[in-house]
Amino acid sequence: MLLGDRCVVHSSFHTDYEPRQYDIVIDPKMAFGTGHHETTALMSEQIMQADLAGRDVLDMGTGTGILAILASMCGARRVVGVEIDPPAYENAVENVALNHVDNIDVRLGDASAIADDTESFDYLLANINRNIILHDIDKYANALRSGGYMQLSGFYTEDSHYIIDEAERYGL
Repeated sequence: MLLGDRCVVHSSFHTDYEPRQYDIVIDPKMAFGTGHHETTALMSEQIMQADLAGRDVLDMGTGTGILAILASMCGARRVVGVEIDPPAYENAVENVALNHVDNIDVRLGDASAIADDTESFDYLLANINRNIILHDIDKYANALRSGGYMQLSGFYTEDSHYIIDEAERYGL
């Protein structure tokens, strides 16, 4: 799977692929995030365009860990991936190891896994459905550093106004 022209995503058993700047190994199991879904591809494009060098990144609903891994490869200093589903969490941990990235902390849990007021991030990624984003946006806002960037996806365009309205309530 090609994401833009700079990233290739493949499983560990695929050998016939064209090398790219970013080479991500994902052995998918029951987790979301192989790059085939449009929201994952769009999120990946934005990550590759962002200046993540030396930044701290939070990936809510990390799934396979694909976005967290890409953020690490794009220069993030530290990445935290949070996943609520135990099998997906285990898959993310495995994929982080497959990609030999050592700056990703994968956590099992929901938004309460980032509720610690001492932890903050420069970038927050959430490729999750509208209802979860709306429910947790207060925690996202609390975890985002002043001047930080929040990249959201996984919802319908016609639902954008709900998310924008709720984000504005928290100064985003």
